Amino acid sequence: MFGIGKNIIEGALNTTGDLAGSVINAGGNIVEKVSSIGGKKIKGKVILMRSNVLDFTQLHSSVLDTFTEILGSGVTFQLISATQASFDSRGKVGKKAFLEQWITSIPPLFAGESVFQVNFPWDDNDFGYPGAFYIQNGHTSHFFLKSLTLEDVPGYGRVHFDCNSWVYPSGRYKKDRIFFANNTYLPKDTPNPLRKYREEELLNLRGDGTGERKEWDRIYDYDLYNDISEPGDGRPILGGSQYPYPRRGRTGRRREWRDSNYESRLPVVSGLNIYVPRDENFGHLKLSDFLGFALKSVVSTIQPALLNIINIIRPGGEFDKFQDVHDLYEGGLPIPLDVIRNLTKDFTPPMLQELLRTDNDQRLLKFSPPQVVKEDKFAWQTDEEFAREMLAGVNPLIIHRLEVFPPKSKLDPKIYGDQHSNITEEDIKSGLEGLTVDEALNQRKLFILDHHDALMPYLRKINSTKTKAYATRTLLFLKDDGTLKPLVIELSLPHPQGDQFGANSKQYFPAEEGVQKSIWQLAKAYVVVNDTGYHQLISHWLHTHAVQEPFVIATHRQLSVLHPIHKLLVPHYKDTMFINAFARQVLVNSDGLLEQTHFQSKYCMELSSHIYKEWNFCEQALPADLIKRGVAVEDARSTHGLKLLIEDYPFAVDGLEIWSTIKTWVTNYCSLYYKDDNAIQNDVELQSWWKEVREKGHADKKNETWWPKLQNFNELIETCTTIIWISSALHAAVNFGQYPYGGFCPNRPTISRRHMPEVGSAEYKELESKPEKAYLKTINSVFQTLLGVSVIEILSRHASDEVYLGQRSSIEWTSDKAALELFEYFGKEVSEVESRIIERNKDVDLKNRSGPVNVPYTLLLPSSTEGLTGRGIPNSISI
Repeated sequence: MFGIGKNIIEGALNTTGDLAGSVINAGGNIVEKVSSIGGKKIKGKVILMRSNVLDFTQLHSSVLDTFTEILGSGVTFQLISATQASFDSRGKVGKKAFLEQWITSIPPLFAGESVFQVNFPWDDNDFGYPGAFYIQNGHTSHFFLKSLTLEDVPGYGRVHFDCNSWVYPSGRYKKDRIFFANNTYLPKDTPNPLRKYREEELLNLRGDGTGERKEWDRIYDYDLYNDISEPGDGRPILGGSQYPYPRRGRTGRRREWRDSNYESRLPVVSGLNIYVPRDENFGHLKLSDFLGFALKSVVSTIQPALLNIINIIRPGGEFDKFQDVHDLYEGGLPIPLDVIRNLTKDFTPPMLQELLRTDNDQRLLKFSPPQVVKEDKFAWQTDEEFAREMLAGVNPLIIHRLEVFPPKSKLDPKIYGDQHSNITEEDIKSGLEGLTVDEALNQRKLFILDHHDALMPYLRKINSTKTKAYATRTLLFLKDDGTLKPLVIELSLPHPQGDQFGANSKQYFPAEEGVQKSIWQLAKAYVVVNDTGYHQLISHWLHTHAVQEPFVIATHRQLSVLHPIHKLLVPHYKDTMFINAFARQVLVNSDGLLEQTHFQSKYCMELSSHIYKEWNFCEQALPADLIKRGVAVEDARSTHGLKLLIEDYPFAVDGLEIWSTIKTWVTNYCSLYYKDDNAIQNDVELQSWWKEVREKGHADKKNETWWPKLQNFNELIETCTTIIWISSALHAAVNFGQYPYGGFCPNRPTISRRHMPEVGSAEYKELESKPEKAYLKTINSVFQTLLGVSVIEILSRHASDEVYLGQRSSIEWTSDKAALELFEYFGKEVSEVESRIIERNKDVDLKNRSGPVNVPYTLLLPSSTEGLTGRGIPNSISI
């Protein structure tokens, strides 16, 4: 029966004339026609993709659900007029049109896409311009609707609808799905027949704040970070309390019976089945890539196997020498064949393939060589490279100019006692190249990497775990060749008699031989442990991922897709909600991967809440950040209006070019729609958006006086530029260098497991006789190394469908030709910045651009291919 019905359908779909657009029931009878015989029709082209997005190799399969098509159900469209209103002032709704035959003459742009025809009945006397359309999906499965294009609309010509949304069966929705033509309107300029449709669509996206969200829902709402831990595990709920935090997307999952303030957690095996609005989920190619490379992060499955293997091949779980770590990239870990056989029974074939990565059957976890040790195995140990990575590494955001000597603490002395540094001029004068401290300060040659105040309030708690860390200060001198030279490292611990007694501090100095060299190498390791932990939880997670999610949510709730600022910002939100939801599931959650691989341990997120108290949106603008840190001063004569005090500061030099290019694009684009400040002040959607960002998205910071008021053009430009900068270049700078620099764990250790050895102790004797072994026993164990490197390898990869700065996934994102021309110019400017960065990297006089390890600074090169490239600026925070 079904075979016969299928033949009937195929015959009808290939029929021209009277039967075109007809719907056939199970008996093969015509039950409805799209238009009367001989009536005028407007042809449309629909591009969509099947719901089985991971099976995208069958290019000639139809998206239509054959069985439901046989039963007389299908995909229907109804145009909505933007110029002709019905009795209720809404745009007139046209007659239904049905999805018709697959158009074989038009090849799809991407694998998995199919092109179909739809013929709309047309009465050109009383319909006007089609500014929107309804769609109803009568199938049992969902599909991705990419676009609808109408040809030869009388009086208007071509009309395009840039949809890019998943459409579920109609029964899943309370209201029919609506899509708008790719026109751009401020609220006041919206054609009257479309105004109610515009307002109602925003209401639908906001929801009512109740109920558990389902896969097909399109609701954007806020919630606390009450889903990363369980009651009684010692981790607090973040947000709305003494632990302030940005809000995350609400899922509405059931509450914990032990404490209803907590949302229930999903089991790890649920993988990617975490609610975010469906259009915020990964696209089909990225989902496939992510599933492939994220298999090692399925902690509940792989961790026990890793532990068992390590216990067999490395009893004690320690590396003995640096070459043992190099073996991870040169050959992998050797394991007996019977162990492999026992391992395979617990893994699916693709998981096993990803885990083994082997050229033979007796090696486990052979990683790609990280760039930092590709050309020289030992250059990472030099003081020059240690300092250079503060300017051109994965966390170039912390170093600042020292303005007062000795360094001062801002911690409350009533609570923490005297936390000021004990470093003296005598300690550092030999490294000042003949200058006094005051002269070096006045000549702006002293800099500091300061992790003291950020960590000291939590250090006693952190060191109650297996971690043994210090709060660190590192002073550096700017040499005449533009490189930085470390002068002294101060390691501090809370006073054993109580916080109110201040810090116990000790200073360590550069040394080139003997046990003092090994002690200095360990001191640098404690600094890098601090820096790596701060980088991952603050520079990366908090200051990009977490703080941006409220902007994503508020934009969809308050700015219509017709709004110019929505069109400007939405490419920079792609995948952010989903990757954040996934992070709450396996990365930043209680006992998650970051707790297991970073020194903050169970206090990771609580500490990030403590630091969020100091977060300032305005200071995330690159120029403001550089000025705040004292590494730049305002100078109208200098490029970009700033003079860098470290001229060869790769992140700042490249970043300012990217920042200025983004700002020029934003300025030119916004000038098309806002002719004066009144237009900004009277834009009801824009003002509602900004109010909600502050009062709901960042509710714990709503009373801060630094928030822009968004009452004039300059504030709008600075705000939008900062949002785009955070989502694109800032995230790229702190994300895609993780594996190139941290893939070799001794260079970027994430944990310190014991304190500096005391003279006369067994640990000190080991440091004298076996310095590499002592170093490796202080930082990450074998298991922590394997787990940590696996994680950052995943996080450092580009997906195959990534869209980079200066690009859009759709070339018809707006019908505004002026905006399209400006964006094309923006893309060319981005390419020119890339060319200039490449040229700078060739300049041998710029020693900080490559350093002793010979790794050029490429993290702000805009373009990239997929995989581990150490370059590329995706539009959004998508990994």
